Amino acid sequence: MSGPTTIVVGYVPSPEGLAAVDYAVEHARAVGGARIVLVNSGLRGQDSDPRFASAEDLDALSARFDAAGLEHEVRQSAQALSPGEEILAAAEDVGADLIVIGLRRRSPIGKLFLGSSSQHVILDAACPVVAVKRPE
Repeated sequence: MSGPTTIVVGYVPSPEGLAAVDYAVEHARAVGGARIVLVNSGLRGQDSDPRFASAEDLDALSARFDAAGLEHEVRQSAQALSPGEEILAAAEDVGADLIVIGLRRRSPIGKLFLGSSSQHVILDAACPVVAVKRPE
């Protein structure tokens, strides 16, 4: 029998990122507990990128996972090529059963294309991917 479910969550400090975390926590509870691996990266690891979460933000998420009784790990690479690559590498490294990413609302033209990181993860992941929209 396999070990506990492992969920990789692509996180950015935004409503979409929080929606992805919310989904992962609820899914972990629904399956009776899971290991969560939270992955955060700015573009090419730049810590000035608004997608790069602060230490306080990551500490708050760790405290949330602790309060929920969930085993977790936080990964934040300063050397990442792209957020999508970082998510896929983490998923492969931990043998992820599920990847959760947040999607932002797009214009009608933007709807023809997902964000490059989201599209990369969805198309190249070796496990199921859940794309979560932020609550309205």
